[in-house]
Amino acid sequence: MNGLVTLVAEAGADELITGRQGAVRWVTFNRPEARNALTWNMYSRLIEVCEQVNGERDVRAMVLTGAGGKAFVAGTDISQFRDFKTAEDALEYEARGNLVMTALESVRVPTIAAIAGSCTGAGAAIAACCDIRIASPSARYGFPIARTLGNCLSMPNYARLSALIGFARLKDLIMRARLMDAVEMLACGLLSEVTADEESLPERAQAMAEEVAAHAPLTLWATKQALRRVRDRLIPEGGDSDLIVACYTSSDFHEGVESFLAKRKPIWTGE
Repeated sequence: MNGLVTLVAEAGADELITGRQGAVRWVTFNRPEARNALTWNMYSRLIEVCEQVNGERDVRAMVLTGAGGKAFVAGTDISQFRDFKTAEDALEYEARGNLVMTALESVRVPTIAAIAGSCTGAGAAIAACCDIRIASPSARYGFPIARTLGNCLSMPNYARLSALIGFARLKDLIMRARLMDAVEMLACGLLSEVTADEESLPERAQAMAEEVAAHAPLTLWATKQALRRVRDRLIPEGGDSDLIVACYTSSDFHEGVESFLAKRKPIWTGE
Protein backbone atom coordinates (compact mmCIF):
# COMPACT_ATOMS: atom_id res chain seq x y z
CA MET A 1 0.00 0.00 0.00
CA ASN A 2 3.03 2.33 -0.17
CA GLY A 3 1.80 3.90 -3.42
CA LEU A 4 -1.46 4.95 -1.79
CA VAL A 5 0.27 6.35 1.29
CA THR A 6 2.62 8.40 -0.88
CA LEU A 7 -0.26 9.80 -2.92
CA VAL A 8 -2.20 10.78 0.20
CA ALA A 9 0.83 12.54 1.69
CA GLU A 10 1.56 14.50 -1.47
CA ALA A 11 -2.07 15.60 -1.86
CA GLY A 12 -2.58 16.39 1.83
CA ALA A 13 -3.73 19.98 1.24
CA ASP A 14 -6.98 18.76 -0.28
CA GLU A 15 -9.87 17.88 2.05
CA LEU A 16 -10.93 14.87 0.01
CA ILE A 17 -8.39 13.04 -2.08
CA THR A 18 -8.42 10.08 -4.40
CA GLY A 19 -5.94 7.50 -5.61
CA ARG A 20 -5.84 4.29 -7.65
CA GLN A 21 -4.62 0.84 -6.71
CA GLY A 22 -5.18 -1.21 -9.85
CA ALA A 23 -8.93 -1.41 -10.51
CA VAL A 24 -9.75 0.08 -7.11
CA ARG A 25 -10.48 3.78 -6.60
CA TRP A 26 -9.57 5.01 -3.10
CA VAL A 27 -11.31 8.02 -1.54
CA THR A 28 -9.79 9.54 1.60
CA PHE A 29 -11.46 12.11 3.85
CA ASN A 30 -8.49 14.27 4.71
CA ARG A 31 -9.03 16.61 7.66
CA PRO A 32 -7.30 14.56 10.38
CA GLU A 33 -6.83 17.63 12.58
CA ALA A 34 -10.66 17.88 12.74
CA ARG A 35 -11.28 14.11 12.88
CA ASN A 36 -12.23 14.37 9.19
CA ALA A 37 -15.41 16.32 9.98
CA LEU A 38 -17.11 17.22 6.71
CA THR A 39 -17.13 20.70 5.22
CA TRP A 40 -19.59 21.74 2.52
CA ASN A 41 -16.72 21.40 0.06
CA MET A 42 -16.15 17.78 1.07
CA TYR A 43 -19.82 16.97 0.47
CA SER A 44 -19.58 18.47 -3.02
CA ARG A 45 -16.30 16.72 -3.75
CA LEU A 46 -17.76 13.34 -2.79
CA ILE A 47 -20.54 13.78 -5.35
CA GLU A 48 -17.92 14.70 -7.97
CA VAL A 49 -15.84 11.62 -7.17
CA CYS A 50 -18.90 9.34 -7.39
CA GLU A 51 -19.68 10.76 -10.83
CA GLN A 52 -16.04 10.33 -11.82
CA VAL A 53 -16.03 6.67 -10.81
CA ASN A 54 -19.21 6.07 -12.80
CA GLY A 55 -17.31 7.28 -15.86
CA GLU A 56 -14.17 5.21 -15.21
CA ARG A 57 -15.00 1.92 -16.87
CA ASP A 58 -11.75 0.32 -15.71
CA VAL A 59 -12.57 0.98 -12.03
CA ARG A 60 -14.30 -2.05 -10.53
CA ALA A 61 -14.52 -1.14 -6.83
CA MET A 62 -14.23 1.89 -4.55
CA VAL A 63 -12.88 2.15 -0.99
CA LEU A 64 -13.66 5.07 1.34
CA THR A 65 -11.53 5.76 4.42
CA GLY A 66 -10.35 8.54 6.72
CA ALA A 67 -6.88 10.02 7.05
CA GLY A 68 -4.94 9.95 10.28
CA GLY A 69 -6.21 6.70 11.78
CA LYS A 70 -8.31 8.45 14.48
CA ALA A 71 -11.57 8.81 12.56
CA PHE A 72 -13.39 7.71 9.43
CA VAL A 73 -15.56 10.84 9.53
CA ALA A 74 -16.71 12.47 12.77
CA GLY A 75 -19.87 14.05 11.38
CA THR A 76 -20.34 17.45 9.77
CA ASP A 77 -18.14 20.34 10.88
CA ILE A 78 -20.36 21.79 13.62
CA SER A 79 -19.16 25.38 13.17
CA GLN A 80 -21.05 25.50 9.87
CA PHE A 81 -24.37 25.18 11.71
CA ARG A 82 -23.96 28.59 13.34
CA ASP A 83 -25.32 30.14 10.14
CA PHE A 84 -28.59 28.21 10.37
CA LYS A 85 -31.47 30.61 10.93
CA THR A 86 -34.52 29.44 8.97
CA ALA A 87 -36.52 26.35 8.09
CA GLU A 88 -35.06 26.59 4.57
CA ASP A 89 -31.53 26.27 6.00
CA ALA A 90 -32.49 23.00 7.68
CA LEU A 91 -34.35 21.56 4.72
CA GLU A 92 -31.56 22.53 2.32
CA TYR A 93 -28.95 20.87 4.54
CA GLU A 94 -30.82 17.57 4.75
CA ALA A 95 -31.66 17.71 1.03
CA ARG A 96 -27.99 18.20 0.25
CA GLY A 97 -27.11 15.29 2.50
CA ASN A 98 -29.65 13.09 0.73
CA LEU A 99 -28.13 14.04 -2.64
CA VAL A 100 -24.69 12.99 -1.39
CA MET A 101 -25.95 9.69 0.02
CA THR A 102 -27.91 8.95 -3.16
CA ALA A 103 -24.83 9.67 -5.27
CA LEU A 104 -22.78 7.26 -3.17
CA GLU A 105 -25.42 4.53 -3.24
CA SER A 106 -25.76 4.99 -7.01
CA VAL A 107 -22.09 4.33 -7.76
CA ARG A 108 -22.13 1.49 -10.27
CA VAL A 109 -19.34 -0.50 -8.59
CA PRO A 110 -19.20 -2.05 -5.10
CA THR A 111 -18.21 0.42 -2.39
CA ILE A 112 -16.33 -0.49 0.78
CA ALA A 113 -16.01 1.64 3.92
CA ALA A 114 -12.71 1.01 5.72
CA ILE A 115 -13.37 2.35 9.22
CA ALA A 116 -10.85 3.23 11.91
CA GLY A 117 -11.72 5.33 14.93
CA SER A 118 -14.82 7.53 15.09
CA CYS A 119 -17.51 6.98 12.47
CA THR A 120 -20.29 9.22 13.68
CA GLY A 121 -23.12 11.41 12.39
CA ALA A 122 -22.69 12.09 8.70
CA GLY A 123 -19.74 9.70 8.68
CA ALA A 124 -21.93 6.91 9.99
CA ALA A 125 -24.51 7.75 7.31
CA ILE A 126 -21.83 7.59 4.60
CA ALA A 127 -20.59 4.23 5.87
CA ALA A 128 -24.18 2.95 5.87
CA CYS A 129 -24.45 3.86 2.18
CA CYS A 130 -21.50 1.64 1.30
CA ASP A 131 -22.11 -1.93 0.18
CA ILE A 132 -19.56 -3.47 2.56
CA ARG A 133 -18.00 -2.20 5.77
CA ILE A 134 -14.84 -3.42 7.47
CA ALA A 135 -13.12 -1.90 10.48
CA SER A 136 -10.09 -1.92 12.71
CA PRO A 137 -10.47 -2.59 16.46
CA SER A 138 -10.62 1.16 17.24
CA ALA A 139 -13.84 1.72 15.24
CA ARG A 140 -16.75 3.41 17.00
CA TYR A 141 -20.10 3.94 15.27
CA GLY A 142 -23.22 5.92 16.03
CA PHE A 143 -25.33 9.07 15.96
CA PRO A 144 -24.89 10.81 19.35
CA ILE A 145 -27.11 13.72 18.30
CA ALA A 146 -29.39 13.39 21.34
CA ARG A 147 -26.32 14.27 23.44
CA THR A 148 -24.68 16.82 21.15
CA LEU A 149 -26.87 18.82 18.74
CA GLY A 150 -30.50 17.92 19.35
CA ASN A 151 -31.25 17.53 15.64
CA CYS A 152 -32.64 14.50 13.78
CA LEU A 153 -31.84 12.32 10.76
CA SER A 154 -33.62 12.47 7.43
CA MET A 155 -36.21 9.82 6.65
CA PRO A 156 -33.96 8.13 4.04
CA ASN A 157 -31.22 7.81 6.66
CA TYR A 158 -33.62 6.31 9.21
CA ALA A 159 -34.79 3.83 6.56
CA ARG A 160 -31.24 3.00 5.50
CA LEU A 161 -30.08 2.37 9.05
CA SER A 162 -33.12 0.40 10.18
CA ALA A 163 -32.64 -1.87 7.17
CA LEU A 164 -29.04 -2.47 8.27
CA ILE A 165 -29.31 -2.90 12.04
CA GLY A 166 -33.05 -3.07 12.80
CA PHE A 167 -35.49 -0.67 14.44
CA ALA A 168 -34.79 -1.76 18.02
CA ARG A 169 -31.01 -1.36 17.85
CA LEU A 170 -31.32 1.94 15.97
CA LYS A 171 -33.65 3.35 18.64
CA ASP A 172 -31.28 2.17 21.37
CA LEU A 173 -28.31 3.73 19.58
CA ILE A 174 -29.91 7.14 19.08
CA MET A 175 -31.98 7.42 22.23
CA ARG A 176 -29.04 6.49 24.46
CA ALA A 177 -26.67 8.58 22.34
CA ARG A 178 -24.13 5.79 22.52
CA LEU A 179 -21.52 4.40 20.15
CA MET A 180 -21.11 0.78 19.11
CA ASP A 181 -17.60 -0.65 19.27
CA ALA A 182 -16.14 -2.89 16.60
CA VAL A 183 -17.23 -6.08 18.40
CA GLU A 184 -20.89 -5.01 18.51
CA MET A 185 -20.75 -3.71 14.93
CA LEU A 186 -19.55 -7.11 13.77
CA ALA A 187 -22.07 -9.01 15.89
CA CYS A 188 -25.07 -7.07 14.54
CA GLY A 189 -24.00 -7.52 10.92
CA LEU A 190 -23.00 -3.91 10.26
CA LEU A 191 -19.42 -5.04 9.57
CA SER A 192 -18.22 -7.88 7.40
CA GLU A 193 -15.06 -8.25 9.46
CA VAL A 194 -12.71 -6.60 11.95
CA THR A 195 -8.99 -6.58 11.22
CA ALA A 196 -6.49 -7.96 13.71
CA ASP A 197 -4.91 -4.52 14.25
CA GLU A 198 -5.01 -0.94 13.04
CA GLU A 199 -2.15 -1.23 10.58
CA SER A 200 -3.69 -4.03 8.51
CA LEU A 201 -6.94 -2.16 7.65
CA PRO A 202 -5.77 -0.55 4.33
CA GLU A 203 -4.23 -3.78 3.07
CA ARG A 204 -7.31 -5.82 3.95
CA ALA A 205 -9.62 -3.24 2.36
CA GLN A 206 -7.60 -3.39 -0.84
CA ALA A 207 -7.71 -7.20 -0.86
CA MET A 208 -11.48 -7.23 -0.33
CA ALA A 209 -11.95 -4.62 -3.07
CA GLU A 210 -9.89 -6.74 -5.47
CA GLU A 211 -12.01 -9.77 -4.54
CA VAL A 212 -15.30 -8.11 -5.47
CA ALA A 213 -13.70 -6.37 -8.48
CA ALA A 214 -13.01 -9.78 -10.00
CA HIS A 215 -16.70 -10.74 -10.03
CA ALA A 216 -19.40 -10.14 -12.68
CA PRO A 217 -20.05 -6.36 -12.73
CA LEU A 218 -23.69 -6.58 -13.82
CA THR A 219 -24.53 -9.06 -11.06
CA LEU A 220 -23.08 -6.72 -8.46
CA TRP A 221 -24.78 -3.66 -9.95
CA ALA A 222 -28.18 -5.38 -10.19
CA THR A 223 -27.90 -6.59 -6.60
CA LYS A 224 -27.12 -3.09 -5.36
CA GLN A 225 -30.06 -1.59 -7.23
CA ALA A 226 -32.56 -4.32 -6.33
CA LEU A 227 -31.86 -4.19 -2.60
CA ARG A 228 -31.98 -0.41 -2.63
CA ARG A 229 -35.44 -0.49 -4.26
CA VAL A 230 -36.67 -2.93 -1.61
CA ARG A 231 -35.25 -0.76 1.16
CA ASP A 232 -36.76 2.43 -0.23
CA ARG A 233 -40.24 0.98 0.26
CA LEU A 234 -39.71 1.81 3.95
CA ILE A 235 -39.82 5.55 3.18
CA PRO A 236 -43.37 6.95 3.53
CA GLU A 237 -44.79 9.37 1.01
CA GLY A 238 -45.52 12.03 3.65
CA GLY A 239 -41.88 13.02 3.93
CA ASP A 240 -40.04 14.39 6.94
CA SER A 241 -39.95 18.19 6.51
CA ASP A 242 -42.01 18.74 9.66
CA LEU A 243 -39.56 16.70 11.74
CA ILE A 244 -36.49 18.39 10.28
CA VAL A 245 -37.85 21.92 10.72
CA ALA A 246 -39.01 21.23 14.28
CA CYS A 247 -35.53 20.05 15.33
CA TYR A 248 -33.23 22.37 13.39
CA THR A 249 -35.14 25.59 14.15
CA SER A 250 -35.47 24.81 17.85
CA SER A 251 -33.76 26.58 20.72
CA ASP A 252 -32.32 23.19 21.66
CA PHE A 253 -30.48 22.90 18.33
CA HIS A 254 -28.85 26.32 18.70
CA GLU A 255 -27.96 25.45 22.28
CA GLY A 256 -26.44 22.17 21.07
CA VAL A 257 -24.27 23.92 18.46
CA GLU A 258 -23.01 26.59 20.85
CA SER A 259 -22.38 24.19 23.73
CA PHE A 260 -20.52 21.79 21.44
CA LEU A 261 -18.22 24.53 20.17
CA ALA A 262 -17.74 25.85 23.71
CA LYS A 263 -17.02 22.33 24.99
CA ARG A 264 -19.69 22.47 27.67
CA LYS A 265 -22.72 20.31 28.48
CA PRO A 266 -25.93 21.52 26.75
CA ILE A 267 -29.02 22.50 28.70
CA TRP A 268 -32.03 20.97 26.93
CA THR A 269 -35.49 22.55 27.22
CA GLY A 270 -37.45 20.66 24.58
CA GLU A 271 -38.25 23.91 22.78
